[in-house]
Amino acid sequence: MNDSLAMQHLSTGDLDEIAREFDAIARSVRDDLGADDERYIRRVIAIQRALDVGGRSLLIGARHRPALLCAIAMLTASKILDNMEIGHNVMHGQWDWMRDPQINSSKWESDTVSTATSWKRSHNYQHHTYTNVVGLDRDLGYSAIRIDACQPWHPIYLIQPLYGIGMAATFEWGIAIFDMELDAVRRGEKPWKDARAELKAFGRKASRQVIKDFVVSPALCGRSAGRAMAATLAANVLRNVWLQTIVFCGHFPEGAQVFTEEQVRQESRGAKYVRQLTGSCNLEGKRLFHVMTGHLSYQIEHHLFPAVPSNRYAEIAPKVRDVCGRYDLPYTSGRLGRQYGSAVRKVLRFALP
Repeated sequence: MNDSLAMQHLSTGDLDEIAREFDAIARSVRDDLGADDERYIRRVIAIQRALDVGGRSLLIGARHRPALLCAIAMLTASKILDNMEIGHNVMHGQWDWMRDPQINSSKWESDTVSTATSWKRSHNYQHHTYTNVVGLDRDLGYSAIRIDACQPWHPIYLIQPLYGIGMAATFEWGIAIFDMELDAVRRGEKPWKDARAELKAFGRKASRQVIKDFVVSPALCGRSAGRAMAATLAANVLRNVWLQTIVFCGHFPEGAQVFTEEQVRQESRGAKYVRQLTGSCNLEGKRLFHVMTGHLSYQIEHHLFPAVPSNRYAEIAPKVRDVCGRYDLPYTSGRLGRQYGSAVRKVLRFALP
């Protein structure tokens, strides 16, 4: 298991100063938010909706492969933007400062089968509070993939490289079911009435998604209904694979540290900042790449400042690097291929006892 080696050389005074510096970085961005930031998110939402309408419109007459592939590409891009750069970040409260009744964490529902309520509890609270803490962060391998020696081994993990592929293709469905914590009902840790209410909400949300994507939209395409259905399915799968890829690259490569419950007991604010920093990994690329990852390519900055608008992570990153340099803290970053390869090697290695 990776221990909290990055913190061993830091004194209590160092951790307090790190907390002050990171607090100051977040405060400087919040104090500077304004019209340019608002234009950014509204422009991204407009582009996402245009891609969705354009892709579905193109399917109406998509009788030839180039038009079909173009429609799939537009729908895939639309779903990625909706899920990652818009929905994920809006539901973190990054845009609540605008006071817009629609672009608000209390109202937004992404174009996925997960309900906002279930997702925010599992992701915003559990994952971001207990990042990479074994036994507390359920996103650490999603209770299905072993990625560290401290996780107890089970024979089922021998085939995790195989079922991991299936998880990628159906990622939105897996996350929706996982977030409801139905296993806690079996253990007697969660009342059945709560689970039943969540299942009903999930059923309503999933039904709307399926009807929209595979009934209404294809029906509007007339004789091209079959192609429209296949194109939408392809877009959903591609979005799921991309989302899982970015999530894995942000949390599972070599360099991402894992912690025990004992290590985070009575954790100071500075220590929590360092845990978020050392438990996350960044991806390097051009601006469009960062947008299409929902700026989760800046996973370190996102975990340090989850409520800061994602379009500001690029300007925050050099300041975070500077703090890391002065306190001899690791800042794990690499290209997509390298980080994904590193994550895959861990999945393969820890499939074994």
